[in-house]
Amino acid sequence: MEPMEPMEPVVPAEETAEEQKPMTREERVKSFVKGWVIPFGAEILVLLFVIKFLFFFVVVPSGSMIPTIDPASLLFATRVRDPETLRRGDIVVFDSDELGITLVKRLVGLPGDHVVLDQKGKMTLNGQPVEEPYVFYRDSTEADFTVPEGHYLFLGDNRGGSNDARMWEQPYIPGDKICGKARFTLWPVANFGVLE
Repeated sequence: MEPMEPMEPVVPAEETAEEQKPMTREERVKSFVKGWVIPFGAEILVLLFVIKFLFFFVVVPSGSMIPTIDPASLLFATRVRDPETLRRGDIVVFDSDELGITLVKRLVGLPGDHVVLDQKGKMTLNGQPVEEPYVFYRDSTEADFTVPEGHYLFLGDNRGGSNDARMWEQPYIPGDKICGKARFTLWPVANFGVLE
């Protein structure tokens, strides 16, 4: 007696015909929208939300922060909702109405601070000398600032080559012009790392 070949399951004719039936144009469009457009659109919306409310990238426009930050560096910054959370020494991204650009500078004066630079470029803050190990090329520009309430004072680390509060007609930046705090250098790769 010859062994019996295994029997294939019997599939109703209607079911087989339906599986092999090609998709209509409308079904293909719905499938594409459901499988690609909706997930991709959701990812874009999440990304836009994150960029608008949590973090952003900024390119440094000048050499005013040398040696801390090179010109044309790409920085990662977190959004600042409340400028009162900032501390002296933070590297801050803000909009300058006077210059019409976004700048990256060192925060040296909070509301109410009295900041003085002497002929040798040494700084005193509210009468106390301040150590600024990050400052490069101190110059002899004297300056005396009393920061108004709701405003902040910014200088570049490259004091001899920085267009900052010492040169501006309006040296104090309102809190609502502050965009964020610079956290990391992303580019150039040789400078990749946390900003201090």
